[in-house]
Amino acid sequence: MTKLTLFERRLRIVSGLILSVYIIAHLSNHALGLISLDAMETMRKVVTPFWRSEFGGLLIYGSLLSHFSLALLSLYRRRTLRMPVWEFAQLALGLSIIPLLAGHVSATWGARVLMGYDPNYDFALTAILSDPWIMTRQLLLLIVVWIHVVIGLHFFFRLYRGYRQWALHFYPVVILIPLLVIFSIGRAGIEIGVWNNTEDETASIESVEQIADNIADKNEVYRGAKASYFQGTPANKILHHGLLIGFYSLLIATLLARFIRDRHQLASGSVMIKHVNGRELKGTTGQTILEIIRNHSIPHASLCGGRGRCTTCRVRVGAGADRLDAPSALEKFALNRIRAAPNVRLACQTRPRHPLQISPLIRSDLGIEDSLRKGGISGEEREVVAMFVDLRGSSKMSESHLPYDVLFILNQFFLEMSDALKASHGHYAQFEGDGLLALYGLKRGLKTGCLDALQGAVDMQKRINQLNTKLGDELSEPLHFGIGIHCGQAIVGTMGPPTTPNYSAIGDCINAAARLENMSKELECVLVVSKDVAENSGADFNTFQSQAVGLRGKQQSVVVYAIKNPLDINLSTSSNESQLGQSAPSV
Repeated sequence: MTKLTLFERRLRIVSGLILSVYIIAHLSNHALGLISLDAMETMRKVVTPFWRSEFGGLLIYGSLLSHFSLALLSLYRRRTLRMPVWEFAQLALGLSIIPLLAGHVSATWGARVLMGYDPNYDFALTAILSDPWIMTRQLLLLIVVWIHVVIGLHFFFRLYRGYRQWALHFYPVVILIPLLVIFSIGRAGIEIGVWNNTEDETASIESVEQIADNIADKNEVYRGAKASYFQGTPANKILHHGLLIGFYSLLIATLLARFIRDRHQLASGSVMIKHVNGRELKGTTGQTILEIIRNHSIPHASLCGGRGRCTTCRVRVGAGADRLDAPSALEKFALNRIRAAPNVRLACQTRPRHPLQISPLIRSDLGIEDSLRKGGISGEEREVVAMFVDLRGSSKMSESHLPYDVLFILNQFFLEMSDALKASHGHYAQFEGDGLLALYGLKRGLKTGCLDALQGAVDMQKRINQLNTKLGDELSEPLHFGIGIHCGQAIVGTMGPPTTPNYSAIGDCINAAARLENMSKELECVLVVSKDVAENSGADFNTFQSQAVGLRGKQQSVVVYAIKNPLDINLSTSSNESQLGQSAPSV
């Protein structure tokens, strides 16, 4: 799909909102019949000129044509008609509006344009309430249009927090508006006298015309307009039938085009998707991931109905991600809003042509609040360097210092560690108690990240030495810490509590780095760095002796270097690599 898709979505939203405003204003005008027929007519004369102006006509007719055309385009693009109930209801109700509206439009528009008569409420209500079929049709039109509008507005505005907070207050309004319109029209009908038939009056066309003659000027123009609604002039009938023929022709053509396309797609080949639940899902090329999932009756979140307005259908793509087409402008716009990883795609917008593996990221039973809630785990698998730093003897310090003094010392310590991380291109991922986790290589790559981590450890040692000198009078004994550094694959992304998520990482290498930091106590050193980090950094570790250590939770031992003083590390041999790394582009 191209950039046009993003334009289509915006056009659908704008045209839908314009039509909703028109319909709400129209029904509100009808509801004034509870006051009087004159109130209805007065408001009609205020509102109508705008919609009949060139600008207003362009808005309403352009929106109607655009919305209908986009509905047919959406129907054509669907590779499956399996969808949630609300999606089916919105589609079915939307398509049924034009057949129900055709008679009313041909009568009112025909009277105004073809007969030169401006149909007022006397004219319209007399015709509607005097004919059981017309009255039933208009009642159905009211219900269908209103439900379609409500569904559309709800699923558009529910992505906004303010609406979700006030949604319950709108429910009574949603129910009252059509009821008020029905009661209002009933009252206006009594005022007109449509139902005040005497024994001499019948339900024939002649009696209907007699009622109309009693409430309007008896001129030839009105008689012609009256006939266009009650009996139908040739021009009126042509317009009515033309609308119906045009509508059904376009609908049948769309369904026929879908059938031909699906036959062609079926012959062109199939695609297999391996779902995280273990099932292998077969689809045809051209179907979206969401359509393939729905075809196999697997629940999958999609709060906007597959229009690319939300990201609840997003999936993490494993094998096969590199063979997918690049995201369209619409998909890229949505994914950029949540800063999604490169292997995260929208199931409703991605059309695979090759086998792939997927894992849904949002549970199908979660609501919009859950999908927009920050926190949880959302990231990508990548190589990263993990550094754990822990301040030693903090418990003992708490026993000999007042709480605020301990807080002051800890703040000074973490400030120095944070500055060291910033200077060495490290990311302050999280802290807990008197320790912290730092990540390297996020933007500069694994090899440069390993060298940066070692540089950060050296800088931390320098800073803690300076801090010990600065706080000499405050400390009963110098501050000292333990550091563990390891590298490997991890899931990096946004995670943590919903109210305070942070950009961090989880994985085996993260756990190993924490174990190495704790191992520094046993090895009686400051820094424990894995051989993998040492080799990737290019630094000279010939003066240090390596050893294999066992770590809790790992079956295989890890080769490490135990360094008593990080300042002894010779980083000068890596100066050229460091310069290259600093100029490396961000990932």
